[in-house]
Amino acid sequence: MKRLLPLVLVFSTCVAAPALAAPPANIDARIEELRTLSDTPGMAVAIVEDGEVMLAKGYGVRSIRSDKKADADTLFMIGSTGKAFTSAALATLVDAGKIGWDDKVIDHLPGFQMYDAWVSREMTVRDLLVHRSGLGLGAGDMMIVPRSNLSRQDVVERLRYLKPATSFRSGYAYDNILYIVAGRLIEVVSGQRWEDYMRDHVFKPGGFASATADKDRQLSAPNRAQPHGRVGGPVRGTGPIKLLDETDRLGQAGAPAGLIAASAKDLARWLQIQLAHGAIPADGRLYSEAAAKEMWTPVTPVPIEPWPGVLAETAPHFAAYALGWDVQDYKGHKIVWHAGGLFGFTTVVVMIPEKNVGFAISINSEEIEPRYGLMYELLDQYLGLPQRDWAKPFGDFKRDRIAAAEKLVAETQAKPAAIGPSLPLDRYVGTYRDPWYGDIAVTQAAEGLRVDFKTTPNMQAPLKHYQYDTFIARFTDPSIEPAYLTFSLDAEGKVERITAKPVSPIADFSFDYQDLLFTPVTTK
Repeated sequence: MKRLLPLVLVFSTCVAAPALAAPPANIDARIEELRTLSDTPGMAVAIVEDGEVMLAKGYGVRSIRSDKKADADTLFMIGSTGKAFTSAALATLVDAGKIGWDDKVIDHLPGFQMYDAWVSREMTVRDLLVHRSGLGLGAGDMMIVPRSNLSRQDVVERLRYLKPATSFRSGYAYDNILYIVAGRLIEVVSGQRWEDYMRDHVFKPGGFASATADKDRQLSAPNRAQPHGRVGGPVRGTGPIKLLDETDRLGQAGAPAGLIAASAKDLARWLQIQLAHGAIPADGRLYSEAAAKEMWTPVTPVPIEPWPGVLAETAPHFAAYALGWDVQDYKGHKIVWHAGGLFGFTTVVVMIPEKNVGFAISINSEEIEPRYGLMYELLDQYLGLPQRDWAKPFGDFKRDRIAAAEKLVAETQAKPAAIGPSLPLDRYVGTYRDPWYGDIAVTQAAEGLRVDFKTTPNMQAPLKHYQYDTFIARFTDPSIEPAYLTFSLDAEGKVERITAKPVSPIADFSFDYQDLLFTPVTTK
């Protein structure tokens, strides 16, 4: 890991230099090549140069079960790139004088409470957005992933049970849960649902024709892309592309962290506003210049972990997180960007401020070549760097990573100890509770034990004995990461607790099984 150098970025209000180069002449052909190479069904791509939309277009199809083409108005889920929209919504409240970036959260959100009372008192609005709370990577995500029956307020109330992994403001660990708190704060301060506030104060005034944060509107939109992935194999990412259940996404409570849908035209509009520091093309401002500066100013240093092999050339010299944006360099040039993934959709939004250029790539699959491959090819294009095929090394990296994970899973499960279970199966039956997640129910049927994760609708699995008092849960929904559940017994032979961990070594961090600790509520 490279050491991060302290660096202060100066936000300039001067007019940026013209872009070095227009989009490649063969841009359509290259996008189609990357799309078909990776079996990606559909893509939305937007490019903005010097305030002008150079490209806003859909490619491929909305679903592998339909021949309906993706176009510039097709809605794609944009995942965590939507965090910057939540930040922009907060900026409108800052501009209105209703909140300040460094206001204490508890002054606006009564009942807000972290695990530590001092952190509860000191947490600011800015802290909610910059991943330095002390929570571990993805902590609490299973309150919303892959779906949930919790409300936003429920999540806020359960936050107090999440134990920190580090001290407050001591380091970076990406989280989603505090963006839900930010969304709830918007609701309390504005008196509107977060979804309605986004519509009335971001999407409508910003001129976003199709963008929406409302799940019902997303699912009822006739021109929408549907999610795809490779699921059902030993680890996620193997096997053929499959159409996923499009309702199988974050619970609506998690929307401020990543449940916005946008089209290529919407993403182009977003790039125009961002590059213009909050100005709406020919029509006033969405947020102030001062707010724009705050949102792009780095706050939390991000550890740099270079990619292997030739991909190490993409490693930055500095990286930090701002208010909903990553800020780093690429070969000496500052870029402001963010990636997003939402179970069957992946997106990148990238800007090169010195060139006054930005682009967005959204796909309805989880493939890496059309996302990072095209991202770095466009960066090279606009920075005047030698052109190269970045898709191949990224694709090779992903395939190697998946193959190594499959091998490790196979080796781990090849020779389980022929010991256990310690108790008759009916002695494992009961309801068990984790303070922040909620309940699971372990039941017994003719075929054996089953588990039902109650906070997550339709998260159920048979429990197959693995070794000792550990069972494997392979969920009936193949998009949910399998888990090991380990029952620990007390001196009297009763179940004292259940711990968990993912089966796959490359499971998405949002399946934070390792943070769960269930204790009995009722047992036989």
